[in-house]
Amino acid sequence: MPRRVARVWSCILVAVDEIQRGRWMWSVLSTCEVPAGERFDWYSDIVSREVMPAALSSEQPAEFQGEAAVLDLGDVRVSRFSLSPLQSRRTAAMIRRGDPEQYQLALLRKGATSLSQHRNECVIGLGDLMLWDTSRPSYNRMSATGGQVQATILLLPRDIVPLRTQRLDQVLARRIPGGEGLAAILSSFMTALEDHGAECGPQELRRLGSVAVDLATACLAQHIDTEDQLPAEVRTQALVQRIHAFIEHNLGDPELNPSAVAAHHHLSVRTLHQLFHDRGESVRARIRRRRLERCRSDLIDPGLRARHVSAIAARWGFSGPAVFSRSFREAYGISPTEFRALCVDDF
Repeated sequence: MPRRVARVWSCILVAVDEIQRGRWMWSVLSTCEVPAGERFDWYSDIVSREVMPAALSSEQPAEFQGEAAVLDLGDVRVSRFSLSPLQSRRTAAMIRRGDPEQYQLALLRKGATSLSQHRNECVIGLGDLMLWDTSRPSYNRMSATGGQVQATILLLPRDIVPLRTQRLDQVLARRIPGGEGLAAILSSFMTALEDHGAECGPQELRRLGSVAVDLATACLAQHIDTEDQLPAEVRTQALVQRIHAFIEHNLGDPELNPSAVAAHHHLSVRTLHQLFHDRGESVRARIRRRRLERCRSDLIDPGLRARHVSAIAARWGFSGPAVFSRSFREAYGISPTEFRALCVDDF
């Protein structure tokens, strides 16, 4: 590799465990500082050396641009990439040269991609998910109309996914619609990881890694009809995440309460409370906290300064201004009106 390219690489690949202002950083590589004529070759070389051996090709290599990043979640990593359309082929010979031995589960954020692996083929679009195995040959073609392909990927070591290989083979290179059920919850989780993962500390990231494995496993099991074979703790974690997602989508409903949550998930209220008993926060407390946090965000928002405090309270499900004011003061030590005034003064 030319010396100037090596210097660029050493500057832009930041160690994952580097802490800056108390935040763990994404490790990033980008073609932005590489001379235009060398970008595609440089990117191809980096992928083969630092990720896994693969043969990349592009119809317009001179115009290629690409950026990729990874965040460590303990045993799991999450990566994101944005790059010009290309094709990637991984052969048995390349697998013998180097294999991270991972299942990689991708959420497509922009563009389209097709994948062939293990006698399966699929084409996915915006919001869809798909799975592939780095230990099997594959062919991937990415496309985008007038732009780049963007995706978020969970990198899951094969030995931590508690599903049999023969069963997972059924879902390799299969489109998983990301708009409903467990897939929708997993998609929201992966999006949040990309958007906010760097705000978390090392212990929080490790916990998020465990959640990622549980949600991914539950989602894949659902698509191969093996959900009942999952370990009890995985099923429980997936259920809790479904409940969290239901609460988030219904915070504005004043009728949202433990009884409504239990009924929607076909649980008794007693079972629901037992489910949350060891999680440090009851269902009722979570609903209250999330409503207050949403209200607090609205009170800070300059675009909502004309909206009355009582309207913000009603938007997020509080039964009345007095109840909201009392709850807000208990949580933050100041009334909503006083909090908003302080925020306006800060601006």
